[in-house]
Amino acid sequence: MIRGIHGLFYSSEADAMRAFIRDKLRLPFTDTGEGWLIFDLPEGDIGVHPLDENGLPPSGTHDVSFYCDDIHGTVAELRSRGVRFDAEVADHGYGFVTYFTMPGNVKVQLYEPKYQKREAKSTAKRDRAPSRTVRRKRAATRRR
Repeated sequence: MIRGIHGLFYSSEADAMRAFIRDKLRLPFTDTGEGWLIFDLPEGDIGVHPLDENGLPPSGTHDVSFYCDDIHGTVAELRSRGVRFDAEVADHGYGFVTYFTMPGNVKVQLYEPKYQKREAKSTAKRDRAPSRTVRRKRAATRRR
């Protein structure tokens, strides 16, 4: 069962970009060694957009955005950490949007959605130890 999404940014300044995400955006991370940081976000979503009337962006294009609950507060907080924004906050219909550029000239969108996100299901059941019945079935399967 798919339970998440792993996104990638490619940057000519990978170390600087990792430091930017760690220090400026302050996203939680796992250090996998040798400078490789994997950033852990508490939730995510995927949208599928049509091409515009000119066939753009090209089919197969990927995009990564960050979203927040209070765009003006988030922008102010990020600016206080030295993040520079490429545009003022604008209403794009689906939400309030702005952009900033990370090291390696990687431009990302930050938005406050106007739509209501579905609440995530509890992971409590997934994290529990298997029941005695499930353990018996697994043991029987291994003996075959």
